[in-house]
Amino acid sequence: MRRLLAIAPALVLAACSLPRHPPPAPTLQVPAQWRTDIGPGSPVERDWWRAFHDPALADLVRQALARNGDIRTAQARLQEYRARITVARSVESPQLNASFSPGRARVIGPFGTPIDVTSITGGVQASYEIDVSGRSAAAIEAARLDYASQQAAADATALSVAANTASGYLTLRGLDAQLELARATLVTRQRSLDLARREFEVGYSSRLELAQAESEFRATSAVVPQLERSITLQEDALAVLTGASPGPVARGLPLGELAPPMIATLLPSELLRRRPDVAAAERAVAAADAALAAARDQLLPSFNLAASITPYANSVSQLLNSPFTLWSVGGSVLAPIFNGGRLRAQTDIAASARDRAVIAYESAVRSAFADTENALASIRFLGRQLAEGEARRVAAAEALRIARNRHANGYASYLEELDAQRALYSVENAQLQLRAGLLGAHVDLYRALGGGWLPPAK
Repeated sequence: MRRLLAIAPALVLAACSLPRHPPPAPTLQVPAQWRTDIGPGSPVERDWWRAFHDPALADLVRQALARNGDIRTAQARLQEYRARITVARSVESPQLNASFSPGRARVIGPFGTPIDVTSITGGVQASYEIDVSGRSAAAIEAARLDYASQQAAADATALSVAANTASGYLTLRGLDAQLELARATLVTRQRSLDLARREFEVGYSSRLELAQAESEFRATSAVVPQLERSITLQEDALAVLTGASPGPVARGLPLGELAPPMIATLLPSELLRRRPDVAAAERAVAAADAALAAARDQLLPSFNLAASITPYANSVSQLLNSPFTLWSVGGSVLAPIFNGGRLRAQTDIAASARDRAVIAYESAVRSAFADTENALASIRFLGRQLAEGEARRVAAAEALRIARNRHANGYASYLEELDAQRALYSVENAQLQLRAGLLGAHVDLYRALGGGWLPPAK
């Protein structure tokens, strides 16, 4: 007791000199509403990809969620962080160790003669650290929050894989539609080339018109293998996402029949609770703060209790029947006084990690806001662009009809009809790309809104 009273002032001074590490000043501003409004819609469901009503798409996403390598890696990482919680909690339990040490030695006796001595000892040692400062509790809380952060990160990985699979499939269906259009146009170009050749042979048209018709045919013919290559690459990318070998991908609905429902957007403040990546960043901040508390508590004294019991004998029979019993019980107080600044530096490291986690959280929130704004703007403006493009397609089709009639009646050269064909193909191809882009923007909005994810109940 006298010794404890003697060192008490030093312990108090150590407690009073704990370094303080205030968090960085917040710079995040949550907007009251979104810049773009796309009107009312339905809430986002967890299996949001089923809203496209395409069984092939739903099957691809199901395969990706079950076999994707990134998702499996994230699940395996959860096992590690679950084990870290067990490691942190082990400090709260008494530590028991057993030992057994047989030995034989030759020593010099009191009369200078050698004596062979056999010794057999066994023992049990127990120790327990009293968590007066709360250091162990802070370490356990940090491990638990790290695990929770990894859980949310795994959910974010699954959402990303599902969205990438859906986007890849919609891109594939867009390429399929472009290939179908290119092949149909190629048939038309072949007919036009045959017609231009016959007219040239009978002297009705010039070699220029024949060369132009052949040029258009060759240009369209070159688009077909280009699209076939893009389709093959897209299929292989989807195979990697779904954990399958490269090969053909099953198709469902054609591009023209894919029409996702409108999505009801969340308020910016609600979005922060519906994004798994934001939840992962938020829990990482809490974990880093708990780790900082544990590091700061390293500067406080620790209190330990220890006990041991050791039987001693010169033979196995004596050890079993009547050994000598040695025991000890005691406690200790360990207060850091000088360690070259190691403990304070570790605290500074933990504070820096906490500050980086705070900054990363703010960046994740800003990215979430930007993702949502971009998806909303894309849906709105791509929809308007698609509507204008449809009107342009109708006009281009009418222009081709008129040009074809003028050429058939001898009022215009064949070049006028070729120009009209080229314009219509360009407009129709652009429309297919816009339609695929609009569907992809809906996937981006699903992703931006968290894909129907909800934090687990506490």
